[in-house]
Amino acid sequence: MKVPSLFSLLLLGGVVLLGGCRKDLCYDHDLHGLNVRVLLRPEWECEWERDYGRAWEENWPAEHGMTYASLRPAAATGIVSFVYHEDGSRTERHLPGEGGLLPMSEGEKSILFYNDDTRYIVFDGLNSWATASASTRTRSRSTYSEDHAGEKTVNAPDMLYGTWIDRYTAVPTSEPSPMAVTLRPLVYTYLIRYEFERGLEHVALARGALSGMAESVYLQDGHTGEETATILFECELKSYGVEVRLASFGVPGFPGDHYVQRDGQRQMLNLEVMMKNGKLKEFEFDVTDQLSAQPRGGVITVGGLEVTDEEAGNESGFDVDVDGWGRYEDIELPLG
Repeated sequence: MKVPSLFSLLLLGGVVLLGGCRKDLCYDHDLHGLNVRVLLRPEWECEWERDYGRAWEENWPAEHGMTYASLRPAAATGIVSFVYHEDGSRTERHLPGEGGLLPMSEGEKSILFYNDDTRYIVFDGLNSWATASASTRTRSRSTYSEDHAGEKTVNAPDMLYGTWIDRYTAVPTSEPSPMAVTLRPLVYTYLIRYEFERGLEHVALARGALSGMAESVYLQDGHTGEETATILFECELKSYGVEVRLASFGVPGFPGDHYVQRDGQRQMLNLEVMMKNGKLKEFEFDVTDQLSAQPRGGVITVGGLEVTDEEAGNESGFDVDVDGWGRYEDIELPLG
């Protein structure tokens, strides 16, 4: 039997060691392949409206039955980043709402952040920061659509935040580089109040619609698209009438020097009530003037609503405990 030479033993040992190193490197190859790491530290601007002259925060009416601050949205629970590279490619990463480590390659970047914990938001055009936008799912309601066939009907959007870094130079560092960003609202809230003059006791259920609102918002700078949509929503019965806290992208084509009130563009507020006798009654209001001063959230109030005793008639025909409105139940359609 031949005794292995010292050279052979050293060679065998080197192969084993190299194999072990290769395995370790492959186990976490993504971090080894990227030579720049950023420590993302997000802040959330939890605002529900922008002040364009109403000064709601300083002049909040007590009769609204809630505080101004109670309408603020919560911070999101997750963040997605799109890092756009100089060669036109992009890298997608997901982080928790409190931030964390964001690896990327070296070079000049543009970076888009938004929250990824949404249900009804539909994203489009993410291959380019210039076309990246968000809309919401379509929805149908036969009793509304039959009379308003000219505009797409949609769900109210989820809360959406975003921010954009136009230029970031990613360089290798021994420790992760801190990056502080503020994610600002791209969706705002309208507190809508339908005030009844009489006959509210005859109402069992209520739902509404707001037409002429922005169908989409652009993630890079937060401006809304020119296309309009009607938002369908459910309402709550209150002691004074009917109420809803409605999420929206705001009015179309805002902001910018190009924004003007286009001829024929109106915002119409609808209310459909089911009376306790099973009959429907519909109300409609032009709220264009209210929205022109509140393009991004605010308070919309309409009054003088009435259900007469004659309209209510025999109130024993409708079971208020039924699930939905029977043949008038809203139906969510596939992604738009």
